Amino acid sequence: MLLNTPEAINDPANEFEAFFTVVYEDNHLIAVNKKNGVLVQGDDTGDKPLSELVKEYLKKKYNKPGNVFAGVIHRIDRPVSGLVLLAKTSKALERMNKQFADKIIRKTYLMISGTMPEPANGKLTHWLTKDAKRNVARAHKTEVKDSKYCELSYSLLKNSDRYFLIQVKPVTGRSHQIRCQMASIGCVIKGDLKYGSPRSNPDGGICLHAHSLEFEHPVSGEKTVLKAAVPEYTLWKAFGY
Repeated sequence: MLLNTPEAINDPANEFEAFFTVVYEDNHLIAVNKKNGVLVQGDDTGDKPLSELVKEYLKKKYNKPGNVFAGVIHRIDRPVSGLVLLAKTSKALERMNKQFADKIIRKTYLMISGTMPEPANGKLTHWLTKDAKRNVARAHKTEVKDSKYCELSYSLLKNSDRYFLIQVKPVTGRSHQIRCQMASIGCVIKGDLKYGSPRSNPDGGICLHAHSLEFEHPVSGEKTVLKAAVPEYTLWKAFGY
């Protein structure tokens, strides 16, 4: 089952379009295309996270007076845009969490860098450590204290005069993994000041987009593919998106 719906599902909750658009929804799951700058889960900033915004959306859409369930299945970083999948039931959440733990789910990201990867296609394996105070990860070639193994594959898709469009498929799901691992080979994501980009993007986000998810539906077991449209940003359009 291929589900490729870049536009929001038609509903009265247009107030949420500044934060996300709905890509797919059924009785068990809701998938949204998150705008960059939106938190997925709450932190010490106190900003309202995506998880709460989706709950509000569901309450308004279905006119529910009580609490609604919207369990976060996975996260993407605040400055990253793209697909986030949430469960509408505890059973769906449990089954989807198991798929992530068992690495059944296939995730595909798109990124833009000012540097061409060498080689153009490759696999990266590192051990990541995280500086919690600075909120920065560091990639190590061998295991060190408090490090976590991470792995991804990447491929160069297109290039323009100045920039390169790269597809990234992470095998593991570590915090800042793609940003840190790609920066370690010189391919800093455009706009990512934290990992070496010389300047920020006009919208404050970074050119990393969670483009697609492939998984087994938690109830039907059917193969499901979701895709999210890239942000309305000139560089993405230059690559034909």
